[in-house]
Amino acid sequence: MGAICFVAAEKGELEALARKLEKLRRLERGIEYAASGELRGQKVVLAADGPGPRLARRAAEAAVSGESGPALVSTGYCGSLDASLAVGDILVVTGVNGRATQIPECRAAHQTGELVSVDRVVGTAEGKAALSATRARVVEMEAEAVAAFAAEVGVRFYCVRVVTDGATENMPLDFNLYRDEAGRFSRARIARAALGRPLTVLPALVRFDRTCRRASRVLGDFLADCRF
Repeated sequence: MGAICFVAAEKGELEALARKLEKLRRLERGIEYAASGELRGQKVVLAADGPGPRLARRAAEAAVSGESGPALVSTGYCGSLDASLAVGDILVVTGVNGRATQIPECRAAHQTGELVSVDRVVGTAEGKAALSATRARVVEMEAEAVAAFAAEVGVRFYCVRVVTDGATENMPLDFNLYRDEAGRFSRARIARAALGRPLTVLPALVRFDRTCRRASRVLGDFLADCRF
């Protein structure tokens, strides 16, 4: 049985799952974060290289490098486009930008639906409302690139996401302003922006970080219980 390769934008999205793996070790695959381990005797590879399609493809390529018969799982955070999806809810994705996905066996509570993948942070209620005209229930930035790569190389593709911001919520900052040339978020610039508005943006960012950490734990528990 081939490795199950989980691809996310950031290491933090995978940390809860990583803690559940046996024989966890770092891998040197030329990206920001790569690791492998075992879950119930199944080899698992974790990979993250930053947000957006270009970096997601790099992470996917690195994840499957040298693996025999792997499966790819695009995972991590997402924003809700559907008011019935709350923060912390899990969505097992049935389609990415109209491209059908495979569905894992999952016993824990979750919802299903389509996802729209774009190369920008959709962080305002207005922006989410504009995308709600599609059939998608959530939005994120990497799944389309991972799905396309999986189709090119002929491996199974899955997508599982956890909601970190609701359909009517605005993010604390426009994170699109703080991406570097490669597409990664500049944490230093985000920190300076937050410190420049200590009464509003800073506490909102702290709350959002806590939300993301809780969401990561929910996601890790869910993924560890699935069969891909």
